[in-house]
Amino acid sequence: MLSWWQNLPSGMDPIIFTVGGFPVRWYGMMYILAFAVVYILTRYRIKNEQLPYSPAFVGDALTWAMVGVLLGGRIGYLLFYSFPEFIANPLGSIIPVSFSGGCSFSGIAGMSYHGGAIGVIIALMLFTRNRKVPFLKTIDLFITALPLGYTFGRIGNFINGELYGRVTDAAIGMYFPSAPGFALRHPSQLYEAFFEGIVLFVILWTIRKQSPYPGFLSGIYLFGYGFVRFFIEFYREPDAHLGFVFMQFSMGQLLCLAMMAAGIGVLLASKQLSLAGQRKQ
Repeated sequence: MLSWWQNLPSGMDPIIFTVGGFPVRWYGMMYILAFAVVYILTRYRIKNEQLPYSPAFVGDALTWAMVGVLLGGRIGYLLFYSFPEFIANPLGSIIPVSFSGGCSFSGIAGMSYHGGAIGVIIALMLFTRNRKVPFLKTIDLFITALPLGYTFGRIGNFINGELYGRVTDAAIGMYFPSAPGFALRHPSQLYEAFFEGIVLFVILWTIRKQSPYPGFLSGIYLFGYGFVRFFIEFYREPDAHLGFVFMQFSMGQLLCLAMMAAGIGVLLASKQLSLAGQRKQ
């Protein structure tokens, strides 16, 4: 059993099947599952909590969010983790199409969670302004289901054998074929899937009906994700081309500190907005 666990990554194929030479990968499928989970759980909230939103509203908002996460995730990766590549070829770095010797799909290598989060925030700001609905209430509507959807993304990373952890002597370690050397490493993707995904989902889902003001759940999510991932990063291998960015902290940890600060800022600002609204009434 222990041998099976430690060698599990070697037996996983990131490609589900191939259609006409085009590979359908687990990673892409996990993105679809993530959005499906958020859609289903949000629809459940609207129906069972009598929230003033239509089913079409959920689908429209998630369509905007999907564009935001893809563009934000890619641009964020280029800015935070691969800035020289972005400067050398801005358009080619973002668009997954190669025009060398014709036109072909070149694929996207590298996505940033923090960039994706920023992309979703911007997309939903534009969406809510277009629909003339409250921004913070809209974010809070989806935020309770988001961590569970995020779990699938990290499982996709695990199947891809990427974003693996640091070398360890612990039995929980695994051999990742794409990692340098032959050593047990922390399955940090699974740590993230559990703590940033399932645990954070349980917390937000449990307190969703006790939210004291719009923006509270969003602030808790931002701080909670940043807090949990900051410590998991101690078990995750830093990006080889960056290493430790500041002292013994990785780029991910610095971004998580900023995310925690943003979470506190959202909690304080949204509370003040709520109090100001109550005084006007």
